[in-house]
Amino acid sequence: MNQRPDIRQSETVLIPARRGIAAHVARGRTIQVINTHGKQVVDTWAFNADDIAEFMSMEHSHAALLKLVPKVGDTLVTNRRRPILTVIEDTTPGIHDTLIAACDVHRYQQLGAEGHHDNCADNLCLALQALGLTAPEIPSPLNLFMNVPVDPDGRLAFAPPTSEPGQHISLRAEMDLIIVFSACPQDMIPVNDMQPTDAHFAIV
Repeated sequence: MNQRPDIRQSETVLIPARRGIAAHVARGRTIQVINTHGKQVVDTWAFNADDIAEFMSMEHSHAALLKLVPKVGDTLVTNRRRPILTVIEDTTPGIHDTLIAACDVHRYQQLGAEGHHDNCADNLCLALQALGLTAPEIPSPLNLFMNVPVDPDGRLAFAPPTSEPGQHISLRAEMDLIIVFSACPQDMIPVNDMQPTDAHFAIV
């Protein structure tokens, strides 16, 4: 599992297909997440660098924003209701997901997978372990580029991402934090257009 605590400013870093990566980010820096091939979901977590028990929370962010999907200018908050990441740029159509839990071994068993299947929950834990850290739990991720349309009757669906190759979203760190990405390995429903691929990020 890759980890890069020593990332240089503006260096473009690979998020390998089906794998995870973690990095330290200083307050005020910007994280640019690039959908390199256009149809790849990137599960995203952020943890307080000084106290990993504090982390970006989709539930608390819903209450703070009164939105299902953050837009440019919106700030996501932690489970202690403090600012942690602000969306400052988005060149995609703005379709992201904050509702769906990270895929895990149980999800793939329910979908009929036999044997081991790569999953975002394991990717989070392994990426943090590479930095000498243990995930306190598996928080619900910010699923960048994921397309989960909500019908008027409240029903959800899984659809391919609407982003195009090279489009990106930029997030400003509102505290010293640890960012974790997983290039989602889901290949049994169309959230990655059925073909998981690499993505990239840069800290600028």
